Amino acid sequence: MFLLRNASVLAPEPQGVADVLLGGGQILAIGPSLPGGPAGWPIEEIDCTGAWLAPGFIDAHTHLAGGGGEGGARTRVPPVLLTDLTLAGVTTAVGLLGTDCRTRSIAELLACARGLSELGLTALAWTGGYEVPPRTLTGSVRDDLVHVDRLIGIGELAISDHRSSQPTFEELIRLAADAHVSGMMTGKAGTLHLHLGDGARGLQLVRRALDETELPARTFQPTHCNRNRRLWEEAKSLAWRGVPIDATAFEADGEAPSGGQAIAEWYAEGLPAERLTLSSDGGGCLPTFDANGVLLRMEVGASRALLASIVEAVALGVPLEFALATLTTNVARQLRLSSKGRLAPGADADCVVLDAQLRVREVFAMGRPMVRGGRAMRWGPFEEPPG
Repeated sequence: MFLLRNASVLAPEPQGVADVLLGGGQILAIGPSLPGGPAGWPIEEIDCTGAWLAPGFIDAHTHLAGGGGEGGARTRVPPVLLTDLTLAGVTTAVGLLGTDCRTRSIAELLACARGLSELGLTALAWTGGYEVPPRTLTGSVRDDLVHVDRLIGIGELAISDHRSSQPTFEELIRLAADAHVSGMMTGKAGTLHLHLGDGARGLQLVRRALDETELPARTFQPTHCNRNRRLWEEAKSLAWRGVPIDATAFEADGEAPSGGQAIAEWYAEGLPAERLTLSSDGGGCLPTFDANGVLLRMEVGASRALLASIVEAVALGVPLEFALATLTTNVARQLRLSSKGRLAPGADADCVVLDAQLRVREVFAMGRPMVRGGRAMRWGPFEEPPG
């Protein structure tokens, strides 16, 4: 058990200075000057004076098995490591497949998620990938979502991108219906997580789905929406129609806003606060192509970009609690993870302590210490602990 003393609690709403007691994988109590328990109880007290305490971050777009491959087999990105996530404050990760649905599989993705869960994180996954028909474990996306607990929705289906399968409107809404109905049957996210490229069609298919079908707007979750200015403006307009929008923790590129700038614009324009989320594309390829679709160069996404975006947003005048909600409460609500994304008695003991400079100091995942004093306390079997 751990008793975090004198923290400035962001639940993510500001709760003032309080103590938080963690035990049995849950938050047991929050309040001022909590008792330390009877003598002999195994409670470790941690002084958090001057620090912020926030819910653990939820990174809902991570290539846990690795991404890439657009430049040949040599450009396949290795799997994400445990400390790639924990040192970034991530306590829940949702993995997916991208361009490469041939040499990578849902089975491999699930194995990576299961391994991270065995190490103490909460790790889930999307079924499918860029292509249509989608890659599945069982042969059916509905069967995947109904029968495989760790699979929560469909993604990342690519649209408006030269790497996509160029899905038709009918294919898109059929998959969205599969996601929606499966979510109703299971209580899972039931979301169609959509990769957006730089194509001129942008979010046209989503607008048409809202106009022509009965599917709820929340079923569609476009991501990478801040990759160019035109797409970002489209995405902001769809938020007013109920569509949840996911920005990526990109750096600014010309007129395309960075992750932090995207949060700042959303806040300044008074857009629906609960409909903005931020993810990292961790482990994924961040490529640059020429006009013929040839890979010129690539970078690799990382979960540490999430907190960098939060710091940037705060520097641009965004309240810290608003920025943090894009990684916590908003994501948990969209993915229907009722015990995640908030600090409250009975919620999962996923917590991040940030120092005054908003650097990760402590991380607890389901009540287990993953980071202490800014240093990893737990490593995967293929990581090299510092000497």
